[in-house]
Amino acid sequence: MRIVCLLSGSGTNLGALIEAQQRRQLGNAKLVGVFSNVLDAHGLQRARDANIATEALSHRAFSTREDFDRAVIQRVSPWQPDLIVLAGFMRIMSPVFVAHYHGRLINIHPSLLPKYRGLDTHRRALEAGDTEAGATVHWVTEELDGGDIIDQIRVPIEPNDTVDRLRERVLQAEHVLYPRVIRALSLSEKAS
Repeated sequence: MRIVCLLSGSGTNLGALIEAQQRRQLGNAKLVGVFSNVLDAHGLQRARDANIATEALSHRAFSTREDFDRAVIQRVSPWQPDLIVLAGFMRIMSPVFVAHYHGRLINIHPSLLPKYRGLDTHRRALEAGDTEAGATVHWVTEELDGGDIIDQIRVPIEPNDTVDRLRERVLQAEHVLYPRVIRALSLSEKAS
């Protein structure tokens, strides 16, 4: 299974995937490319350091979301991805992109979906008095954070938690969840 990762920032989830790949813990999956909409995203350097091909293209150079997404498809297609992994890609994908990669596009979200779609999930969980938070990997559809859930990981909320402390613990949990999901998907693909 050929994996392409899309990111916009530091690439900590990508780093966890690279480490899992180096430990042969991604099943039949292999990271073959990393794309960013931020030309100097640190995640691109993480990929280069692991000898993974990279591409970058700023969305600011395009007048519409659809035009940018078509350009991303052109950049990503040569890698022949079986699965597109969104890992901190801070763009809402257009219907053009979602349709093109239908059934091959996953995202990790820092909440226990269907709770807290969108942004500021940790603050919302704390303000609601929740006893747990977590992360969800889901299939991407046109509905924001609305696709079918693949897997989740739970993180207890501690009595004196702040947004930053909770965010850090959820991020560490994401680093466990994403490799686990990709391994499971790669092994199920082999079986089918």
